[in-house]
Amino acid sequence: MAAVRAAVYHGRGDVRVEDVPAPSTPEPGAVRLDVLRGAICGSDSAEYAHGPKLINTLEGPHPASGQSGPVILGHEFVGRVAELGEGVSSLAVGDRVVSGAGVSCGECAWCRAGRTNLCARYYTLGFQRDGGLAEQVVSPARVCVKVPDGCDDDAAAMAQPLAVALHGLNRAEVAAEEPLAVIGVGGIGAFIAAAAVGRGNRRVIAVDVDAARLRTAAALGVAETVDAGGSDPVAPGTLNQALRMTMRGGRVLMLGIPARPPELDALDAILREVDLIATVAHVCGSDLPEALELLTKTEIADRVVEGVIALERIVPDGLVPLADGSARGKILVDVNG
Repeated sequence: MAAVRAAVYHGRGDVRVEDVPAPSTPEPGAVRLDVLRGAICGSDSAEYAHGPKLINTLEGPHPASGQSGPVILGHEFVGRVAELGEGVSSLAVGDRVVSGAGVSCGECAWCRAGRTNLCARYYTLGFQRDGGLAEQVVSPARVCVKVPDGCDDDAAAMAQPLAVALHGLNRAEVAAEEPLAVIGVGGIGAFIAAAAVGRGNRRVIAVDVDAARLRTAAALGVAETVDAGGSDPVAPGTLNQALRMTMRGGRVLMLGIPARPPELDALDAILREVDLIATVAHVCGSDLPEALELLTKTEIADRVVEGVIALERIVPDGLVPLADGSARGKILVDVNG
């Protein structure tokens, strides 16, 4: 049986690059992709350093994906269609596509309401089913979006996290004329700032303790950067600090997987009518196409990428620096190198 190289999660602190069986013929409604470029993010590094949290297949079959045991990481990737499953008519062999990675059933109450990221049978490639940090991956065709010709592979690999940022802005209903403070502009925070600027917001304030991240935010076009390590407006890092920075009647958007349960001064939020809004993942049908459009017409990808690493170096050059905070930008992965 043919084999492919892949980054496989076996447990906390245990990610191995190894040969695994190549994906079989895709099931009806799915496609097999030759992966062109992958990317890693804070969720991947959190699973490596503190997990398993989102990865729950190690204890038995996932109820929606059906997979059990070790899982191939990778929910951010772009690939070329190599084989079509039965019934796929929206794509053709040779198409370059981004997979949204989040798979929904399309039938439950949440899916019918358009909130596919809250699907009762939701699962994610790279967490509950084998993902795209491998030479090949199988993805449902319905969560794949064709990549515009003007969007290169490096940029396209960032479509999924940018879609997450766009979904967060939608959840918080951030208008272009509203002031927006982004606390922490490494990783997904940089995409939040970039997405807001890309939508025309000229009042974005980037807050961080890292000068390199603030320089990246400035290059993305934010109106102002604040070095919280030097001026400490209310030093970033906790939900309570974000709450104290928010004006009466304002909104706090919670995005990302916390390492530990955050503290919250609920009385302060109540007395000042501050909305606390949670967000998770994205809606493939709307957020992913917009992300690709922004990546095609702007320089977001060039501004946020830190570099490209070989798959074989994913732990020391990717997961570890993301986990310890030393990474300064987006880390892409050459799955064929």
